[in-house]
Amino acid sequence: MKEKILVTGGAGYIGSVLIPRILSEGYRVTLIDNFMYGQTPLLDHCHNEFLVIVRGDARDRTLMAEHLRGTDFILPLACLTGAPLCEKDSWTSQSVITGSIAMLLELRDRDQKIIYPTTNSGYGIGRQGVECTEKTPLNPISLYGRLKTEAEKAILDAGNCISLRLATVFGTSPRMRLDLMVNDFVYRAVIDKFLVLYEPHFKRNFIHVRDVASVFFHCVKNFDRMKDQVYNAGLGDANLSKLELCGEIKKQLPDFHFFCSEIGKDPDQRDYLVSNAKIEATGFKPKISLQDGISELIKAFQIIRRNQFSNV
Repeated sequence: MKEKILVTGGAGYIGSVLIPRILSEGYRVTLIDNFMYGQTPLLDHCHNEFLVIVRGDARDRTLMAEHLRGTDFILPLACLTGAPLCEKDSWTSQSVITGSIAMLLELRDRDQKIIYPTTNSGYGIGRQGVECTEKTPLNPISLYGRLKTEAEKAILDAGNCISLRLATVFGTSPRMRLDLMVNDFVYRAVIDKFLVLYEPHFKRNFIHVRDVASVFFHCVKNFDRMKDQVYNAGLGDANLSKLELCGEIKKQLPDFHFFCSEIGKDPDQRDYLVSNAKIEATGFKPKISLQDGISELIKAFQIIRRNQFSNV
């Protein structure tokens, strides 16, 4: 029988893309989610006999102990994701991000494998022209970055794990988000046709949500040779400033206009370049380009006509 995978927060932006991929490979999946955003992803997979859906909270000790039994892999996706949301509700953010991980590590058997999605926002502000590698000291500047960094350390200290420092994710998902940078910028380009940029030189790395699903599956298939390591996961050619990102969007939407303002400050001050060479050396490389993702989002925003999908 195929291995069993437990996914907390599995109905979220990443999980609702990842779980169908895992099911298609014949794995058994238990999804735990509180469905806090009221969206309805994964309805088209409810017929699958290998999928168990549990409406519940990843902080519920009794619930987690029950569903950890017999699990081979644990993918803790449950999170209040993003700097604005964490600042808005710091107590809940801490209890979900670090508290649930501490409890999970107490409950799991040592042979149960964890693949954890953290964020490369832990790099904070990098050195100009120098790519951050997995050996670069972490310097998170937001509460979200600090909590994810703490959770990553706890998991690495416990062992039998992989930590993925994900780039800023983009692309369409059944549990859509518009508060992510590429998704947000393309939405504004389609709907408003203009955007005012603050601190336009700030750079980040990016990765498509379907490539995130692929990198998780890559880790499942190659766990033994990758375990107890940290890996940056992003597009090798997508270390872009906000200004450069807007230029990429304008290639497909010529009527999009963007302006730089001297007044105003980005609430998320991170600014860095990232190297993804380590995970590429294991055989993984993202397949979906930024331009393909922008094209996909332009189509999506013919369907989505109001800013209803956000984590804030």
